Amino acid sequence: MSAISALEQALESRWEALWARVVDKDPVELLDALRRECDNNVVVCSESRVVVPNAYDVELADCVHDEITRRGSSVGQELTDALMRHAEQKGYEWAGPLTVHITRSQAVPNGRYHVASRVMTHVSAEGFQHVTH
Repeated sequence: MSAISALEQALESRWEALWARVVDKDPVELLDALRRECDNNVVVCSESRVVVPNAYDVELADCVHDEITRRGSSVGQELTDALMRHAEQKGYEWAGPLTVHITRSQAVPNGRYHVASRVMTHVSAEGFQHVTH
């Protein structure tokens, strides 16, 4: 177990260093905001079941968003992975498939972000089948 934990920590610190270069901000701040959003929206269903939102929206300032997409970074996936690890450590259950969606926003001050979450239910393929009358 300790080897896996060490590997996870090494990967996370490497990603944080990349994020710091791209955004010129402390990456822990954004990860902490995502974790806080997750922790603040838990729903305790039973002693053994704690459910959290599964859809997270991260709005980035225009210049930050442009820098991330210009470099082709998979920041959304990295944030999703970090949030997944956080939930596993806390024993949370997702309300559906986990997604972290990153968008640009002119309303976010330069170099900053806004994080929000919601429950997005799983959509089955049956809902997309053509119905004939």
